[in-house]
Amino acid sequence: MISLYLPERTWLHAVPAGWKLLALALISLVAAPLNSLPVMAGLLLAALVLYASLGKAALKQIALLRPLWPLFLILLAFHWWNGDITAGLVVLARILAMVLLANAVTMTTRMDAMMDAVEPLLAPLRLFGGSPRAVALAVAMMIRFVPLLFALWEALNDSWRARTGKRGGWRLLAPFCIQTLRLSHHTAEALAARGGAPRGDRR
Repeated sequence: MISLYLPERTWLHAVPAGWKLLALALISLVAAPLNSLPVMAGLLLAALVLYASLGKAALKQIALLRPLWPLFLILLAFHWWNGDITAGLVVLARILAMVLLANAVTMTTRMDAMMDAVEPLLAPLRLFGGSPRAVALAVAMMIRFVPLLFALWEALNDSWRARTGKRGGWRLLAPFCIQTLRLSHHTAEALAARGGAPRGDRR
């Protein structure tokens, strides 16, 4: 899911891209291991309040969740079948909250601003002949795909649990990387076809 940039400026537009990306990363790291329904519900409520503070245009963006509802229903049905609907609600609340937060960052941050925030961190790549700008573009696009990657991990985890009855954990890294590489390959092809790849960095 890739959000549409909000042309009407809000208070979140004024927050530097670097700070928004840092906050998103920290929230993701903290929320990932938590299995508390009240905490996840609170995080989801905070995300909804954030959207309300950004205005009607932002609230309309919540409709972008529609393509994910089949996945959400499958997740809930799976946990209900296993007799642990609470765990299903925790997973659903976590995904919804992180999708909304990631979308809030991307819809209030221009791609070039996101790249400018990431590029200074990649400056050492020049010492090895790399292009910080090209890598910054990849990182910015990856951030835009955070909701999709999050949903992909949860789907793989539930698929593993359906087969083994246990959490996938580190065992999911290989299939997750494969699926992520496939996604990145298709994205790179689409970007190159539209002339978006920096020519100076191609080999």
